[in-house]
Amino acid sequence: MFVTEAFAQTTGAPGGGASDMIIQFMPFILIFVIMYFLIIRPQRQKAQRHRDMVANLRRGDTVVTAGGLIGKVLKVVDENEVQIELSEGVKVRAVRGMIAEVRSKGEPVKDSA
Repeated sequence: MFVTEAFAQTTGAPGGGASDMIIQFMPFILIFVIMYFLIIRPQRQKAQRHRDMVANLRRGDTVVTAGGLIGKVLKVVDENEVQIELSEGVKVRAVRGMIAEVRSKGEPVKDSA
C-alpha cells in the first residue's frame, strides 16, 4: 500500500573507489607516522644506547644497578654477567642488562699476572 520505491544512488564516478579509500585511511596513516616519530623511534634509540653502554663495561667503572645499588665493576665474568664490589669485601654478580647507568668510567686495571 504505502510502499515507495528505493533507488540506488552512487556518490561518484564508477572508477573512483581507490582514491576514496586512500582518503579514508589517511588519518590512520597520519596517526601511525606520528606515533612512530614520537614513541617507537625514541624508544629504539634509548634501547640501543643502553645496549652500547652495557657492552662497553670495563673493570673500574662505577655503575648503578636497576635496584639502585652503586658499586665498582671488579671483573667481567662473561658476556652476560659482571662482578661488582658494593663495599669493602662485599662482591656480587649482576646480569649486565640490570646495569641502569655508568656513573664514571674508570681507568682499566692492568693485570699483574
